[in-house]
Amino acid sequence: MIKVKVRLQPIVSQINLPTVLKTTILPGDSIERLFIATQVGEIFYIGNGSVRTFLDIRPRIIKLGTSEPGVSSGGYDERGLLGLAFHPAFYYNGLFYLHYSVAGTQGPGALSEHFKPDPCDPRTLNMRWTNRETHYDHIDTVEEWMLQANGQPQKRRTLLNIIRPFFNHNGVNSLNFSPETGKLIFTTGDGGSGYDPFNLSQDDMEIAGKIIEIDVEKNTFIDNPSVVTRFHELPEPIQETLTVIAKGVRNIPGISFQRFYHQYIKYVGIVGQDLEESIFSFIHYQPIPVPRLIREYSTGSNERLVNFGWRGWEGSFPTSFIRGCSSNPALDEKTIAYYDEAVNTSARRLQPLTSYFHKDQRPDKFGGTALTGVQAYMGNSIPDLAGSVVFTDFARKESGPPVRGVLAYTRASADGQRNDYSMIETDDHFGSGSAYYVSLGTNLDQTRLYLGVYGSMKVTDFNQGTVFEIVP
Repeated sequence: MIKVKVRLQPIVSQINLPTVLKTTILPGDSIERLFIATQVGEIFYIGNGSVRTFLDIRPRIIKLGTSEPGVSSGGYDERGLLGLAFHPAFYYNGLFYLHYSVAGTQGPGALSEHFKPDPCDPRTLNMRWTNRETHYDHIDTVEEWMLQANGQPQKRRTLLNIIRPFFNHNGVNSLNFSPETGKLIFTTGDGGSGYDPFNLSQDDMEIAGKIIEIDVEKNTFIDNPSVVTRFHELPEPIQETLTVIAKGVRNIPGISFQRFYHQYIKYVGIVGQDLEESIFSFIHYQPIPVPRLIREYSTGSNERLVNFGWRGWEGSFPTSFIRGCSSNPALDEKTIAYYDEAVNTSARRLQPLTSYFHKDQRPDKFGGTALTGVQAYMGNSIPDLAGSVVFTDFARKESGPPVRGVLAYTRASADGQRNDYSMIETDDHFGSGSAYYVSLGTNLDQTRLYLGVYGSMKVTDFNQGTVFEIVP
């Protein structure tokens, strides 16, 4: 693939960790504005060269940087303000949507100790999430808000309240509207820990580990639905607003759409466990209404859903864990964690378009850490990237200190087969400081790309964020 070099042009700096970067046109305005959501609960927009506050919900956000009440997790966290989406008719109706972790909902977690599967111990392979009412980490909510005529946003209703078993794998950039259906797409991770202890991602009744469509045009007349973990626990009017697109999701930085003649290619990045990060693409799918999914649940797994394969598969590999080889410290032993599940899902799962690995000795590749953004690019200002799919990794393993994230790109193949990727070279603004690439965004017509960078892994290290535009 062609080697591409770009520049990073700073837009705003000294902000908190940016989780969502996207543009819209405010009612009564004539210019697209870049909106920036931060993990701690702020939403800014760039207007006439200055940073303006659109909404501040920090009091509504769970206390970040603690894994359980009163216990520090070192400042790393995957909760907070994770999703922001503007209604396609936002200019006229002022509607927008938020996904965040709710203040005051901290619980003890679903397990009392660190989980790792043991292929020799069936108890670790067939665990169930019991006592959900008391054994959970926090509650996530998806809400509808409205920008009022006086310019002040106000919450209108809650669409979903979801109990999450662990602090991590809640998704990020998790709300996006589909240009195909006009529905709100909610992408949610498997609920966290590692290796999906309860196999929530493959259970059709679990909300965790799915890609869900929400029909926001339907009024359920339920302003604050009950807090649940499974589809059948939802009130029927809520069920009737939901369809499910896909399952087998580990963790996910949103969904991106690319117009291809009269249809759209969908791109989904799945964050890996120990071996690889994966980008999937698909065009055709059969969304299943939740009422039908519930009716058919007793008949067994529904094969019509797009299935990314987790937890049996980590991208293109059977899910494995890594141990050092006692006989040769330079090598690793890789043990398949869930062999039977890998076999059962092998024929039904979607194959990745592109994967990149946590260890890769090839000179033109890199060792990845975690996929943090996937965006189709349809612009012409960077000709070598036109029509490509750009993605970001949190931190290149070979870098650091100081740490550096990675930009790269791939392309969808006309024959639908796997494709390779290439790194994108950037100029370096960061000196001796670390630069974790935490988010990737685009404008409405996908002709501009925006990169969110943070100087620390810790959400409790404030004001270390910079947002760049990626330019020639």
